[in-house]
Amino acid sequence: MSFGKILIVGFGTMTGAMVDGWLRAGYSRDRFEIYHPHRTQVAHDLALHNEWPAGPYDAILLGIKPHMIGDVAEGLAPILGADTVLLSVLAGVRTETYVDYFPNAGGIVRFMPNLACALGKSPNALYGRDITAAQRESVTRLAQDIGTAEWLDNERQFDLVTALTGSGPGFLYRFIDVLASGASDLGLGRAQAERLAIAMVEGAGALAASSEASPGKLAD
Repeated sequence: MSFGKILIVGFGTMTGAMVDGWLRAGYSRDRFEIYHPHRTQVAHDLALHNEWPAGPYDAILLGIKPHMIGDVAEGLAPILGADTVLLSVLAGVRTETYVDYFPNAGGIVRFMPNLACALGKSPNALYGRDITAAQRESVTRLAQDIGTAEWLDNERQFDLVTALTGSGPGFLYRFIDVLASGASDLGLGRAQAERLAIAMVEGAGALAASSEASPGKLAD
């Protein structure tokens, strides 16, 4: 089983990067439709709705700000029925909240990527509630086509993974910037220092991913 039609509610940086990754993986742009009440155009010329569409959809990807869930609930509920899985990239919103707003949904999945999904390199954390084995397989495939899929057994772990893989890149970018700044302060050209720092991190990450040794052993 794989999801055919997917409606994306809200189209910001993260969901845009996810679509970039799926198109890069060979998905047809016809599989995606966007609901956004104010936009007049979106990237890749995807089908755009300013009013709530009728559906049907195999999955709905919720990509709004967490505090806006109540704003879309009334319009979204009628098209989120037993045959449609709700996927959400909203940080900090528990599955109980989705159950309260969308009791008729055909399963709920929290989906936490990072922006590397645009390159097919995102570590994707997943937690599902009331989903079938076939739906789980479909979500796994979606995640693997933009990176990796890591299902969590306990929703309480989701905040940990959000900090690790969602916020982690920001710390890594700061680390790269500090390395380049230090080398630049000591006499290396800034642009060259940045190129070297980025290449170092890219190579080290690739080695960590392919090596049988743990990162701690590699550091030793």
